[in-house]
Amino acid sequence: MTGELTHALEVLVRAQDMLEPVLAGYERQLALYGADPRALFWKDGERQTRRFQILSRLFAENDRRGGVAVADFGCGYGAFFDFLKDKPILDGGRYIGVDLSAKMIDEARRRIDDPRASFQRHMILAEDVDYTFACGTYNMSMGADRGEWADYVKASLKQLWSRTRKGLGFNMLSVDAAQQYPGLYYAEPGEFVDFCSRHITPDVSLSDDRPLPDWTIFVRRR
Repeated sequence: MTGELTHALEVLVRAQDMLEPVLAGYERQLALYGADPRALFWKDGERQTRRFQILSRLFAENDRRGGVAVADFGCGYGAFFDFLKDKPILDGGRYIGVDLSAKMIDEARRRIDDPRASFQRHMILAEDVDYTFACGTYNMSMGADRGEWADYVKASLKQLWSRTRKGLGFNMLSVDAAQQYPGLYYAEPGEFVDFCSRHITPDVSLSDDRPLPDWTIFVRRR
């Protein structure tokens, strides 16, 4: 996968300009709402928590006792750590939050003082972990070209997988969502199942939790 990973990193470098309006949008929300689900464009905390519950299905049963390293790509102000912190999964484990926004990272560091948690401003995952999650990270495209946005998402997933030892879980808005809004990216689940099975690992599963407007993909190392 070395050649594919090199190409993915080149795509990510080119995507930086495309991500600037997205970054500005999240930082406007943070200024308005502070450390609140609405800062990440969730309608309320219940909807955010429901996505965390679905993504948590990725953890293997023997890892639920703890001792694993978890990366949260697009961590925002660290809400996924809040969800995990009192669960056995983080007993003796680590949480690494990664976000492109310096303001989000600053807010996460201000809120969370826990030796298990660290936060990094980056557009890639820079260290190896057991599990990687991207919750809503790819939903806000701010009118970017659909093809270019899909290329960015796929390059990002390849890079995340290169640093993931056990499993990667991510969710995206469904192309057939009943309500659709400007500035958001709605994806065909079959396209991403096919991409993951061809370019990441054959061990791919899709979770379509209707009536939620998004779907979740889990990929696991065999």
